[in-house]
Amino acid sequence: MNKYTIRPITERDIPFLWDMLYESLYVPKGKDPFNRDVIKEPSLSKYVEEWGREGDLGYIAVDEEGQLLGSITIRYFNESNKGFGFVSNDIAELGMALKAEYRGIGIGTALLNMLINRMKEKEIKRVSLSVDSDNIVAVKLYKRFGFKEVGMVDTSITMVADL
Repeated sequence: MNKYTIRPITERDIPFLWDMLYESLYVPKGKDPFNRDVIKEPSLSKYVEEWGREGDLGYIAVDEEGQLLGSITIRYFNESNKGFGFVSNDIAELGMALKAEYRGIGIGTALLNMLINRMKEKEIKRVSLSVDSDNIVAVKLYKRFGFKEVGMVDTSITMVADL
């Protein structure tokens, strides 16, 4: 793996955020992937649409050649427009994805470290997320960062971390 850096998301990264939204959809081994159009559904598109609004925060991992490897974001939702990991209006929801070929080599850990450190600087106290219960690798990663299960919707675990 070449070296990589982590930088804040810019407007030019929005097409990549759409790619990462699709990559974030967990597909168990042996199952067919989702149709790419699924990210246009309002329940998913709200994670990227109008990126850059107040409270949005995120980072992109980029290698030495400028190849985008993965992203991590937080975004606030509310009672009338809940995300999958919604807990309350004042708790940001985390989303993270990496291109498949860059998983399992520490980039997710580095992205989480960067985002959580920045959230602490901004005095953000809690963050939530939703993860498929079968996505054992991701669940283990989130638990390492202090995320705890607070609920379950279908096959997705809602987790929260106190920062």
